[in-house]
Amino acid sequence: MTEFGKPLAASETPIPGLVVWDLPVHGDGRGWFKENWQREKMTSMGLPDFGPVQNNISFNDAVGTTRGIHAEPWDKWVSVATGRIFGAWVDLREGPTFGAVFTTELDPSRAIFVPRGVGNAYQTLAPDTAYVYLVNDHWSPDASYTFLNLADETAAIEWPIPLADVEISPKDRAHPRLAEVTPMTGLKTLIVGANGQLGRALRSEFGESDAIEYATRDSIDLASPHLTTARRWRDYGTIINAAAYTAVDTAETPTGRVASWAANVQGVANLAGVATRNGIVLVHVSSDYVFDGTVDRPYREDDPLSPLGVYGQTKAAGDAVVATVPRHYIVRTSWVIGDGNNFVRTMASLARKGIDPAVVDDQIGRLTFASDIARGIRHLITAGAPFGTYNLTSDGSPMSWADVARLVYEITGHDPNRVRPVTTDDYFAAATTPVAPRPRNSLLDLSRIVESGFTPPIAEQRLREFLTHKIA
Repeated sequence: MTEFGKPLAASETPIPGLVVWDLPVHGDGRGWFKENWQREKMTSMGLPDFGPVQNNISFNDAVGTTRGIHAEPWDKWVSVATGRIFGAWVDLREGPTFGAVFTTELDPSRAIFVPRGVGNAYQTLAPDTAYVYLVNDHWSPDASYTFLNLADETAAIEWPIPLADVEISPKDRAHPRLAEVTPMTGLKTLIVGANGQLGRALRSEFGESDAIEYATRDSIDLASPHLTTARRWRDYGTIINAAAYTAVDTAETPTGRVASWAANVQGVANLAGVATRNGIVLVHVSSDYVFDGTVDRPYREDDPLSPLGVYGQTKAAGDAVVATVPRHYIVRTSWVIGDGNNFVRTMASLARKGIDPAVVDDQIGRLTFASDIARGIRHLITAGAPFGTYNLTSDGSPMSWADVARLVYEITGHDPNRVRPVTTDDYFAAATTPVAPRPRNSLLDLSRIVESGFTPPIAEQRLREFLTHKIA
């Protein structure tokens, strides 16, 4: 019998993510009413905002009808409209809880959230039982499914009605035992822009596995209108966007402006749409160029955006788009040094060649090494840090580009006084091609990333390690 008047409440089970919900049912002599799924109330109490796209009903005439055990690559919200069931759930995901079992009864006053990869089965305990489930993906023949035999001896489910006495489909009878089941893999991570200096650092940080995919410009076109069907996106839990147009001066030209907006805004908008529709965490790398550099303190994450040039404008626009994704991290950084050509390697080369460079001394910031950005991104994801924007650079004393150059000369055994300081205006005075305006203050406040549990390294220490080949 349906229990009336219970408060809405959630109860954890031994299977991670599998949660039983008591539902308030209001009834009298005429019948009853309930809110079977109520997004705002339930997500505020911890239900994942799983974004259902389809509602299915399985009607069962007889007592003892038994179906399962099926694990699908989507989340489900299972309830009963009429009747009563004995439900059994088996964790068929790879990991330490593979094979864990939970059973309970459901009537119209109880529901259960079943996460992706947890096998689901039920047996009807009353005639005319209507079994209802919301799912957050459409059925697809290309999806990967995992099954377990209802009579598996390891799971040892104590069915109220013996399986020999009930109606079971031939397919369900033919499912494998647990020892023969290939666990369902977790959601994958896609890293876009895998050939850039940050992309290469991310490759080193995340490594090679079936759960990680790396995409280059040749393998995925972010600007394509067909991006929504380029992958089976429900198989992905995270997208890290390390792709960007970063030629700040060329962005000031007619062709560069078009290319910068296409990569940094349109491509990002397409990724944001994919992430939003499929419940994916989107990690996006931003820049100090979204600010004009006029404040006299380090920039905080919530400071108003005020870009000076085309590149900064496109990065600011991309940030605004990513901020609309429900599950997002914007990682804002500056003065990136990584594998490949960069300012530090150029200065080291000039020192070896006996050249005394003129280097700007009125732009202030901190170096950030690509390997540290990759570590910071991994930290935010694995720690489950609150979604939002995080500044991520090295820590330590602020430096100008001239200060950095002097330090490079010193570390490599050359006279730092060979570096000649010059203002930005004087440095570019003789330029014959467009020059992007630079923020004079690129310092970013690191309080929030530190509060999340990540400790940015000291810039000078990392520079020494970089020049002595201890880090890439």
